[in-house]
Amino acid sequence: MLMTIAITGILAVSIGAFGAHGLKPRLDPSQLNTFHTGVNYHFYHLFAMSFAYLLHMHTGSIWVKRGYWCFLAGIILFSGSLYLLSTRDLIGLSTYKWLGPLTPIGGLCFILGWVSILVFALKDRRRS
Repeated sequence: MLMTIAITGILAVSIGAFGAHGLKPRLDPSQLNTFHTGVNYHFYHLFAMSFAYLLHMHTGSIWVKRGYWCFLAGIILFSGSLYLLSTRDLIGLSTYKWLGPLTPIGGLCFILGWVSILVFALKDRRRS
């Protein structure tokens, strides 16, 4: 889990820097905004993964572990699809219409991750 967090963090910083410096002159403002949204959610849920990792190390909860993996799936599907959607004209993926539906599936993964953390919190509260 910790290695996955480290790799996800490296990618978040690298992709964000690439967008800010390498893509800025090549994308229109709307595409750049979409790319930036992907980077923001990538970072938000990198922090959520880190929180879930620490919570899992402390509790061993399967619900927290599920949340962790849902956050990772959300980063891949939500942020990844936004990266591809915003650059698809640039990288020759204009005809790939299946990219659009991946974004809400990734958003659902984020929600499921937070629901998993909530389930853990509710179950843990009963033990206190």
